[in-house]
Amino acid sequence: MEEKLESMRTLTVRRDARLKQMAQVKPFIAGSLAKVAVKCGNPNCKCASGERHEAWILTRKERGKTVTVHVPRDMVEEVAQWVAEHKRLKKLSKEASDISERMIRLFVRTSRAAAQRQKLPKQSPRKSSGSPSTTTSQNSSPG
Repeated sequence: MEEKLESMRTLTVRRDARLKQMAQVKPFIAGSLAKVAVKCGNPNCKCASGERHEAWILTRKERGKTVTVHVPRDMVEEVAQWVAEHKRLKKLSKEASDISERMIRLFVRTSRAAAQRQKLPKQSPRKSSGSPSTTTSQNSSPG
């Protein structure tokens, strides 16, 4: 029983540490930030001759479709931090969830083991006396 409590304590401390980190949330956004080369469509621009412009986009999936948002150059660094924060939160959330699952599995395993230990003393051990049992021969009838 003490082993169970110590392991549960350890897992609880680990999970609580993840939750505390999650509580220090900063602005975040789901998606991926990417630099792309684009043509602006102006026939007098350098991109018309093949040299493309650099642009930044944020992409994410919504109902199986890719959604794209243009990110202004002035916001690229900030959006990159938001994306990184979202990844951090996802990682912490997964770790906290995995630890919680381990706690459930540990509880079930130790509870079953405890139940088995409680059953063992109640069962009387079989003694081999060397003589055949008389109860079966008295109750059996010739057939």
